[in-house]
Amino acid sequence: MSADPQSYRYRRLDSPLGPLILIAQGAFLRAVLWPTQAAALPLSASEAIYGDTLLNVAADELTTYFQGASITFSTPLAPRGTTFQQAVWQQLQRIPYGETRSYKDIAQAVGRPSAIRAVGTAIGKNPISIVIPCHRVIASNGQLAGFAGGLAAKKALLKTEGSWLRIKH
Repeated sequence: MSADPQSYRYRRLDSPLGPLILIAQGAFLRAVLWPTQAAALPLSASEAIYGDTLLNVAADELTTYFQGASITFSTPLAPRGTTFQQAVWQQLQRIPYGETRSYKDIAQAVGRPSAIRAVGTAIGKNPISIVIPCHRVIASNGQLAGFAGGLAAKKALLKTEGSWLRIKH
């Protein structure tokens, strides 16, 4: 008997930045959580069986990313959020590997140039960290700003992508 396609499955991934929890539902990746976000794991989630193709592909892609390869993630995503959050997260996915954008840039790209704080809030609620690259967003002054995995992890991700040298520190 196969699992309910609507049930949540998760898999742990040991990354160079610490453990991550990958959450899938049906044919979609729903979240990549840092240890500090573990409380967001759905109560009904069950640990994925070894042969969970979706979670294995997502883990393989993240592992390749952590090895420093410029990668376009192919895992199907389905983050849950408001229409505004979805628009912000779509803009994040347009930021090329090795580049950064400011919160102001993202606000302008979604057609809400005065909504910089709202953009920051939407970015902070991004459930699929790294794959939806919220770490590529920095303050307008070139400084690092919030990140669910912590600023040290954000710095490490930007170093992996080669964009750290262009950031004020």
